Amino acid sequence: MWNSVNEQISQAMHFDFKHTFKRQLKSPNNDRYFQIGDDLHHFFVKVAHLSDLERLECEALNLKLLTQESLYMIPDCITTGCNIEFSFMVLEWLELDKQPHNNTNWHEMGEYLANLHQKHTQAMFGFDNDNFLGSTLQPNRWHKKWDVFFAEERIGWQLQLLQEKGIELVDQDTFIAFVKDALHSHVVEPSLLHGDFWRRNMGFYNNVPSVFDPACYYGDRECDIATSELYAPLPDSFYDAYNDIYPLQVGYEHRRAIYQLYPMLNNANIFAGHYLTEAKQHIQQLLK
Repeated sequence: MWNSVNEQISQAMHFDFKHTFKRQLKSPNNDRYFQIGDDLHHFFVKVAHLSDLERLECEALNLKLLTQESLYMIPDCITTGCNIEFSFMVLEWLELDKQPHNNTNWHEMGEYLANLHQKHTQAMFGFDNDNFLGSTLQPNRWHKKWDVFFAEERIGWQLQLLQEKGIELVDQDTFIAFVKDALHSHVVEPSLLHGDFWRRNMGFYNNVPSVFDPACYYGDRECDIATSELYAPLPDSFYDAYNDIYPLQVGYEHRRAIYQLYPMLNNANIFAGHYLTEAKQHIQQLLK
């Protein structure tokens, strides 16, 4: 596989590259992460099963879109490819600091997200192609109505995937109707979302905010904020900066719990275990 990686980097960068250094990194999932390099150049390589090539290609397209549309430092995708067994994606190597030394950087992280969300270039909700949230296929059919999109393409889809595994946390049709009703009166202008915006998928490169591992689509900006608050809320300076530029609408606190169910259900689908219990309890709390 590494011969294929070296060859594709060479073709993409227009110089002869052969790694002399390889280090495996920690990974939060089944993908394998590596840093490779020679005396002059270093790259990040994500290695997955051959069947995951589409997922890696989607991620590369999303990174390119965020590079074009945001102020964030986004790692450039050098190439994607595969051999007979594995697929891989090669990114520019960025030495990231996950914990900056002061809140000024978190302030900028919030400003950059607000700047991205303020661009309303789409009239509908969805995306040109389906992509992935983690390892889960994420359908993005275009919809005129936000309540329909989120209820069907997000919550309904995740419940359907669980049902196909023999797991029913709630009556699917009833709960989809509940979500539509809860969001029906909420006025939304589509924003480009990162789609998986939480602490693990961000850092700082020379103190400049950086994000990665996106699952982009055009939707309610509150989804990114809600995801950021779910498991590891960001410092107050992030939220203060965001609201200074683009204040959240009245009622966000009530919608937040609905939006946070989506990543919860995705974790339940991928990891099962206590995530199933967490999702079921969250649904019960919403229905009270």
